Amino acid sequence: MDESKALRSAARILDEARERPGPRSVEVSEFIPLGGIQQAISIRGRDRDNPVLLFLHGGPGFPTMPVSYTFQAPWEEFFTVVQWDQRGSGRTYAANDPEKVGPTLTLERMVADAEELVTHLRERFGQQRIVLMGHSWGSYLGLELARRHPDWFSVYVGVGQAVDVFRNERQGYEAILAAARRAGNAEAVRELEALAPYPEADGTIPVQKIYVQRKWLTHFGGYLHGRTEDHYWGLVQLSPDYTPEGIDAFGPAISYSFERLWPQFDTVSFLDVTEVGCPVILFQGTHDITVSGSLASEWYERLRAPEKKLVWFEHSAHMVPMEEPGKVFQHLLQDVLPLARTGGASHASR
Repeated sequence: MDESKALRSAARILDEARERPGPRSVEVSEFIPLGGIQQAISIRGRDRDNPVLLFLHGGPGFPTMPVSYTFQAPWEEFFTVVQWDQRGSGRTYAANDPEKVGPTLTLERMVADAEELVTHLRERFGQQRIVLMGHSWGSYLGLELARRHPDWFSVYVGVGQAVDVFRNERQGYEAILAAARRAGNAEAVRELEALAPYPEADGTIPVQKIYVQRKWLTHFGGYLHGRTEDHYWGLVQLSPDYTPEGIDAFGPAISYSFERLWPQFDTVSFLDVTEVGCPVILFQGTHDITVSGSLASEWYERLRAPEKKLVWFEHSAHMVPMEEPGKVFQHLLQDVLPLARTGGASHASR
């Protein structure tokens, strides 16, 4: 058996092992129309009457669906969990003509797609409010939705919350360069110093500079704490949620989406957003320098919301659900589920 067949055989075993039999369970992998194109979603849960939790992946263009099997199973006991490959990402990229979709990759279109999906889920499951969880780039989409439509959500959970891209990138760059100098890594110092000024004087950051910065950020543990490799690609290849077509599209879709959306994203800031009309919970890795924890904490202190909480993950950098899955699950049960069950009913701002 060649390697690809062996990987697909293993993926089938993983898929069969996570089956949730029962009349109330839901296990769906399908395409639905959003914004005029077919987009991929998966829906999994023990009981379809449980609160719906929509996970918005990072990137842009970096789907969580193909690796969600590594941490999501316990969530499915208490939530109906929806993973979505956004426009230009993963299986959605593979299902559409990239030349036609490319011009539609705008920040407003991405938010509009998310609005359509939330509307679909609220109607499909008969829930006035759902749980919204956004990671990294997905936290931009998530906070935009929570600001615009607080009545749609029992709680918004920001994981590695993006607050101000310019300040975030400047802080991250300085931290990585300092780490490279401490380590005496001449190659890293040379490549990072060549990026200066970072960001550019006008606040923008060319995509090629981002690629270099992210290479060394990963090397120095700002992506996964204490690790220089994440095995993400290997996990994608084993994914029970992806076909070979989706796996083949995974890498090209990242570049395709990132290079179109980043130039629109690099000046985004929520520093002036001081009030959100639904409960807000932040999950932040202590060692995250992909998205600045200090900026998220500063913003959180000024935020007014019906309820709010900031949870620090001491053994995590940027990939909190994969780095500390047990603690994430604990806080989903402890902090998120009660709000989900009551619909975030407490609305006295504080």
